[in-house]
Amino acid sequence: MNRKVAIVTGTNSNLGLNIVFRLIETEDANVRLTIVVTSRTLPRVQEVINQIKDFYNNKSSRVDDLEIDFDYLLVDFTNMVSVLNAYYDISKKYSAINYLFVNAAQGIFDGIDWIGAVKEVLTSPLEAVTNPTYKIQLVGAKSKDDMGLIFQANVFGPYYFISKILPQLTRGKAYIVWVSSIMSDPKYLSLNDIELLKTNASYEGSKRLVDLLHLATYKDLKKLGINQYVVQPGIFTSHSFSKYLNFFTYFGMLCLFYLARLLGSPWHNIDGYKAANAPVYVTRLANPNFEKQDVKYGSATSRDGMPYIKTQEIDPTGMSDVFAYIQKKKLEWDEKLKDQIVETRTPI
Repeated sequence: MNRKVAIVTGTNSNLGLNIVFRLIETEDANVRLTIVVTSRTLPRVQEVINQIKDFYNNKSSRVDDLEIDFDYLLVDFTNMVSVLNAYYDISKKYSAINYLFVNAAQGIFDGIDWIGAVKEVLTSPLEAVTNPTYKIQLVGAKSKDDMGLIFQANVFGPYYFISKILPQLTRGKAYIVWVSSIMSDPKYLSLNDIELLKTNASYEGSKRLVDLLHLATYKDLKKLGINQYVVQPGIFTSHSFSKYLNFFTYFGMLCLFYLARLLGSPWHNIDGYKAANAPVYVTRLANPNFEKQDVKYGSATSRDGMPYIKTQEIDPTGMSDVFAYIQKKKLEWDEKLKDQIVETRTPI
């Protein structure tokens, strides 16, 4: 039986879980698929694995011939020693990795500017639920590694992990999927603030960095037999942000989402399963010999709720500066971590 290994970072998120669900549904029959669940804590790992098992056990005969097993990876991308340990753990267990979904989506949200939200909804309801400016993000947060926290969590930490497991990705002729965002406009990133310490839109800036990092690296990866894509899941309900809403405001948000879709927005997928369409499409259905890799693949939905794929061009401005900065940072951490290997493994 052919074995494949899939690592999904942020597996415990709405999007991460649905990426796994779609991958299970679309994977070839007679494959032994190992899902490597990632989380910062062991209890969340077990919870996510149980959710995936429930999904698999309740599916139809389509997946009956697909054998699934599970592994886990405890990793905190805001801690470089944790990233190094994750690499060490993976390198001992797997000679080849076939899928890596980089679903890092940390933000430092501190609530909602409700006055601003009401004004945006009343004056431009579609824009208010597509490109909202009323989410309050903290400015200047640093990690214990003295890097911009969101820069490290969403960009540098995952990139460093990829650089370390490159031999396994090469042997697996892997697909790497970076999850970006609909809100990754160039205006959110200043090349004088690549670590996103001065901006009040660090989450959006990190996704702009993801776009540029993909453009800077996908060609060299292709020479190694690795196909890398960048995708965006559109707009959908997020468990992480729902904590700032009560029953009424959450219901109001959903109504606005459906209104936006009715008015013609292709990006209001609402459902996490539809949002996971593009990440799995590029690994299972896209043909890397014919379809472009210098565009962003988006999960889109028609007015009547039918999902489809919609591509977007990526502005390459600043690509070389961003890549040079990240490469320099990588060399610095190679030196810092060269003698620091800590072997840790907790039975599941």
